[in-house]
Amino acid sequence: MQTLDTPPDQREIKAYYTKVDKVFRGFVSASALFSLVVLVLIAAFLLYRGFEIFSDFGLGFITNSKWEMLDPNDAATATFGIAAMLVGSVLTATIAIIIAVPFAMASALFIEYYSPRRLRTALTALLDLVAAIPSVVYGIWGYVVLLPLVEDWSATLNKYLDWIPLFAVRTPIFGRSPFLAGLLLAIMILPIVTSVAREVYSQAPRDLVDATYALGGTKWGGIKTVVLPFGKSGLVGGAMLGLGRALGETVAVYLTLNLVFEVNFKILASAGGNVASLIATKFGEASAYELKGLMAAGLVLFLVTLVVNFLATIIVNRSRKIV
Repeated sequence: MQTLDTPPDQREIKAYYTKVDKVFRGFVSASALFSLVVLVLIAAFLLYRGFEIFSDFGLGFITNSKWEMLDPNDAATATFGIAAMLVGSVLTATIAIIIAVPFAMASALFIEYYSPRRLRTALTALLDLVAAIPSVVYGIWGYVVLLPLVEDWSATLNKYLDWIPLFAVRTPIFGRSPFLAGLLLAIMILPIVTSVAREVYSQAPRDLVDATYALGGTKWGGIKTVVLPFGKSGLVGGAMLGLGRALGETVAVYLTLNLVFEVNFKILASAGGNVASLIATKFGEASAYELKGLMAAGLVLFLVTLVVNFLATIIVNRSRKIV
């Protein structure tokens, strides 16, 4: 018998699922598990095909920059290293993120809080349309239209900022450079980052924004104090999603960046490359042993992309907790 001093008995909550619920739950679980299985199979395939390369070259495959095979029929004459391509991948992707994120944040805020409703609908549809454009179209446009413009911009940057090592070059050749590739990648990932940021900004609590107006604040004051802190995780998530695409982009980088096996941190120099463009360039004429090297390079890129996505998840979760 319970009294006022004794707590009530703990109730046991049970969930009852219908057959439809069980089928749907099983289908969703199987789909999620299938995605993980596919990732594991891809990694296993790349590791199986490239294991001989890691066995022959060890850590030097990642730290060296030389890629040559003197005799296609003799594996002993091969020297493979992807350090330059890894640096190029990170360099171009970093340039893309630095350029794209501020524009993406400004575009998302304009679409969601400053544009008229009809224009907002049109711009949202346009974002989805632009995001679906194939990368080869971006690459051709970048080579034909963007390249002459970037050459002039690069010459100007080199003229006034050559005292900064990042903008200094040995010879004044500003053609297919990391700056051009990074700028093109920024244009490519801009719709993705903007779309994700806009979707999160749209979920900001309107009552808090209206409260800032009631207290005499401006629209920018409400955005600054409510929307931006609330949408921090969305902006970071969109940026990491764009970073993942920029790291693995192939055709656009292949058309706008010279493939040179030398570590290059000078963004205006006409030299560079990335792992994806290396695979696309060498795959068609590769010997059996060089093909294993390309598979090993693909595995490294695969692991780098997984690490980026893992770090993105951690950053997004932390930013949500802070908010």
